[in-house]
Amino acid sequence: MAVEKSKNFITDIIDAHNESGRFDGRVHTRFPPEPNGYLHIGHAKSICLNFGIAEQYGGLCNLRFDDTNPAKEEQEYIDAIIEDLRWLGFKWHDRVYFASDYFDELYEMAVELIQIGRAYVDELSPDQIREYRGTLSQPGIDSPYRDRPVVENLALFEKMRDGGFNEGEAVLRAKIDMSSGNINMRDPVMYRILDAAHPRTGDKWRIYPMYDFAHGQSDSIEGITHSICTLEYEDHRPLYDWYLDNIEIFHPQQIEFARLNLSHTIMSKRKLIRLVREGCVRGWDDPRMPTISGLRRRGYTPEAIREFCEDVGVGKVKGVVALHKLEYHIRQDLNRRAQRVMAVLNPLKVVIENYPADLVEELEAINNPEDESAGTRPVPFSKVIYIERDDFMEDPPRRFFRLAPGREVRLRYAYFITCTDVIKDETGEVIELRCRYDPATRGGSAPDGRRVKATLHWVSARHAVEAEARLYENLFTVERPEADAEVDFTNFINPNSLTVIDPIYVEPSLAGAQVGERYQFERLAYFVVDEDSTAEKLVFNRTVTLRDQWRKVRKQGRKPGKPGRRKTARTV
Repeated sequence: MAVEKSKNFITDIIDAHNESGRFDGRVHTRFPPEPNGYLHIGHAKSICLNFGIAEQYGGLCNLRFDDTNPAKEEQEYIDAIIEDLRWLGFKWHDRVYFASDYFDELYEMAVELIQIGRAYVDELSPDQIREYRGTLSQPGIDSPYRDRPVVENLALFEKMRDGGFNEGEAVLRAKIDMSSGNINMRDPVMYRILDAAHPRTGDKWRIYPMYDFAHGQSDSIEGITHSICTLEYEDHRPLYDWYLDNIEIFHPQQIEFARLNLSHTIMSKRKLIRLVREGCVRGWDDPRMPTISGLRRRGYTPEAIREFCEDVGVGKVKGVVALHKLEYHIRQDLNRRAQRVMAVLNPLKVVIENYPADLVEELEAINNPEDESAGTRPVPFSKVIYIERDDFMEDPPRRFFRLAPGREVRLRYAYFITCTDVIKDETGEVIELRCRYDPATRGGSAPDGRRVKATLHWVSARHAVEAEARLYENLFTVERPEADAEVDFTNFINPNSLTVIDPIYVEPSLAGAQVGERYQFERLAYFVVDEDSTAEKLVFNRTVTLRDQWRKVRKQGRKPGKPGRRKTARTV
């Protein structure tokens, strides 16, 4: 084995196959996305599983696009899927395939099933086919076209291919068992007519194979040994096997595992498309989306996503994974790699009265206490600074240890200051603080040994860089927005899922920050530079708070608070 990883029921099956000599000890998997949308965090679990198992056993993993429905597939999605996979760190070398590569072979396989009397052309309407199929408690009814002679079926199938039928007038069905307890085995449709040009085959075909027909045969053609898919395909496995057995070609083993469901989000591609098309989000890569591109734009790292998928594990039991588990892994990863900087989101002006007006000091700040090799950086300090408004209270409660009239606090990397006066506007709102500093406390400690209970971050007003911050929360207000089939999931969209604060003030070391660079704004959260940034204006997306705010909120039984009073903060 090339890589040693944790065992699970899938690796147990593979081990048994290797011991018995099935597949000659080969392990060859595949990741088969349909190019009809962007990949999401649920796909990430399947990606990590398929590529990971191949790596673990020294085998191969193919990337194959199951492009059997040109009416819903776009090149945009193909490009996005490839980009996401590469970003996650997986490689398939020259093993990128398309189901459309096999359309000629699949057609010949369908002809073979007709020739042996196990497929027929049906001219029932789509509604009639659904009606004849029966229910879970009632068997289906044979189509009146089910017993057509082979020669007639061959001619009609050729007519379907050559445009002799309109869309919906005829389909090719497998002849299996209309009384089967598994509805998937009640003469499933193999081919349907679609009046749509295919992105790769153009107008060559007017008939396209159904996923269930194309999937197993594509696996067989590529020599896949273990076709790993999610539990919703468990009832499809008998059909997967039936096609392969009746066509008598190489037979992979289909194995099903429980898909990843994440709280406070949705995984249905159809519903994600609705969010995009109805303008509920700003696109597929909106940082509130569970798409891989959305997580990337929000500041997630491929390492954190892969660690999360490994932590979730592989099983057969359906369930919902709490969002805070995903957030835990990005916190752990960014804690190791993100540079610490100081930024003020909700500024309150502080004038240090006894500090020389013309003096600017460069103080030494640690870039990352978790990584000594990250070094230090200079941070300018001057007479006027900004602190967070939430770090001051004029009449503080007993356990408020930050700045208040007459109270001394520490400024990070700088000095002790004491609030001596409070300036208010005509409405009574605090607009400025007057303070004094102790020159002997440079660096944050006092020669006489006195201690303070709070350390505040700050930014020099003279040197501050204006930027924009986008604060993201859960897109949905409930853990399972799809749980109630009678209520549309969009009713649970969080109206406060995005708050924009403009301007914020960041230290000058960030002036040249590049898109995709990740930082910890000290005492606040982790942020990433967004692609909307320009040379004139940086935009920062909040990746995740420093602590699990939602868990704390749920325990207290209240809604999450907003980031202080500020006229320039707006909810989107």
